[in-house]
Amino acid sequence: MTEASLLRTDAEHEANRVLFRTVHEIAVGYAGAAVPQVIAVLRRRLVDVPGLDEQGLRRIAEEISVGRDPSGL
Repeated sequence: MTEASLLRTDAEHEANRVLFRTVHEIAVGYAGAAVPQVIAVLRRRLVDVPGLDEQGLRRIAEEISVGRDPSGL
């Protein structure tokens, strides 16, 4: 693997780690909250996350709404 691809892999890994940590924090703080409220928080905290569309946000929000932590942390 070249140095450039290792750096890119490290950056992607760090971005995923931040994403999962943020989702975990939201899950802890908003467990049981209404889906629209959780979606609003996710939108604010996860601005410009590549690959995270409305369907993905809703799925994550629904999990948090019923008290689950979809981050796996």
